[in-house]
Parts: sequence; C-alpha cells; structure tokens
Amino acid sequence: MRAMILEKQGVPLSLREIPPPEPSYGHLPIRVHACGVCRTDLHVVDGDLKEPKLPLIPGHQIVGTVVDNSKGKGKFTKGDKVGVPWLGGSCGFCVSGRENLCDNARYTGYQIDGGFAEYTVADEHFCFTIPPGYPDLQAAPLLCAGLIGYRSLKMTEKGHRLGLYGFGAAAHIIIQVARFQGREVYAFTRKGDIEGQKFAVSLGAVWAGDSESAPPALLDAAIIFAPAGELVPKALRAATKGGIVVGAGIHMSDIPSFPYQLLWGERVLRSVANLTRRDGEEFLALAPRVPVRTEVHRYPLEKANDAL
Repeated sequence: MRAMILEKQGVPLSLREIPPPEPSYGHLPIRVHACGVCRTDLHVVDGDLKEPKLPLIPGHQIVGTVVDNSKGKGKFTKGDKVGVPWLGGSCGFCVSGRENLCDNARYTGYQIDGGFAEYTVADEHFCFTIPPGYPDLQAAPLLCAGLIGYRSLKMTEKGHRLGLYGFGAAAHIIIQVARFQGREVYAFTRKGDIEGQKFAVSLGAVWAGDSESAPPALLDAAIIFAPAGELVPKALRAATKGGIVVGAGIHMSDIPSFPYQLLWGERVLRSVANLTRRDGEEFLALAPRVPVRTEVHRYPLEKANDAL
C-alpha cells in the first residue's frame, strides 16, 4: 500500500510503498477513504509534540470501510463505514468514563499509525459509526475538529454569549452546534482575516473581528482553538464574572503572566484533553440533527505535505 511517512520530526513526509498492516485481536483492518488534516498533525510533524513513534504514518480523522472483522469482538461487521479518532486506546480499566485522561492512552497518528495511507488498523472499541448521509470528505473533520469542539463546548456549560478564538476547522463546525442550541457566537480571527470573519458571520456569528478587538458584549464563555497562549488573558478580559475560558488545543505557546484581577470574579480557566467515547457517540448523533455541514478542500494522498 502507499503511505505518507514521517521519518524524522521537522522534515516533510515521504511517500512509501509498504505492506498493509496486520490487525491484532480486537482490531479492525480498514480501507481508508479519507483522512482529515488537523493542526495536531502539524504539531507532530513539526516537533511540538515530542513523543511520536518513528517512523510514523500521521492522521487521526479517518473515514474508511472495515475490510475484515474476523479479529474483532462483534461491534462492527465487514463493509461497515467507520470513523477513527485521535484517542486510539487506553488501559481499559477506567470506571469513571475519563479514558481521555488515561496515563497509558495511545493516540492515532502519534503512537499508532494513522490515516495518511491506503489502509490502517484500529481498536474497534475506539471506532465510531459514521452517520448516514455524510460523504467521506465531509465526515472526516467531524472526528477531531468536531469532537474536540464538542467537548470544548460542553465545558462552557450553559454560557449564552460564546466567543470562539481562532476560526478554523473546529470553530466552523461548533458554531453550527452553538447556534442550534440558541447561543450567540462572537468569532475572533487573526488580524486582517476579513474572509474568515465573513465566513463566521455567514455561519451565524452575531459579531466577528480580530483577536486584538474587544467584543461588543462581555462573554459568558470562550473557547480558544488557536494555539496561541497570548489569547488566554485576552479571553479572560472579554469574559464576564463567572465566565469560563476553555483551552481546546493539545499544544499551546506559553501563556504570558496576567493580573489576578482577570481571573478574579469566579472566572474559570480550564483545558480540554482529547475526547471520550461518549463524546463521540453524543456528537455523531447530534451532527445530523443540526445538521453540521463541513467545508473541505480535497488533496490526493501524495500531496499531504501541501495540505499540512
């Protein structure tokens, strides 16, 4: 099979012809139809995340078809369309539903070969059924941008005025869910990104501006998707008392010091780590009801470096 392989962090992926992977017990061989490109893939390739297996096939927003279920445990059958997310495995003994925090968790496209290839294998317990009606390309972003966005949105509790810092893959999905829930959304982009601001407004944002600007109303909650630590004090400054600021990324640049007054007033600053299987089941059931529509750009496998 063909695969795009990371041989060393900090260098482009290489196109290689390698044997298809063999599944172990409880794992499914999957023919990959599409794999989304995530900012986390870029963090892995660039070396911001320090512990990848090497050589590595990146990619963790995988949509594909089960080729054979002979080593599975009955959750899926041959021919089923499945999605493979970032969380690829845990120790299996978490009784609190927080396998996303497992010290022994393993991640697709990081410690496990991912979807920048024609075939992959995945633990069936960490795969999801793709909702009917979603083409492969439109389904792929749901598996990380959508799932992490959804978990982040849940962390904001019932906040009505919601700020989204960084209007990319996750934000363009989760704004649709937030509007479905009746929330007001305020979108923050890089300075000068007029097209991004127009896109946010077209999806229902009541205001869109750059991250240097203050929104016209204090926010009940904010999600920071951009991996820029300097946005944390900005979001706290824009939040009302009791407001919640959620850091959604797996990697962020250093957060600058800020006065306690920005946190005072029972404001909450918290992070999101990965996802749980329950998040996936909830979000993939909700997405068709909204319905969530994803905007995608198609690249052939050999152009993965261009996509990154």
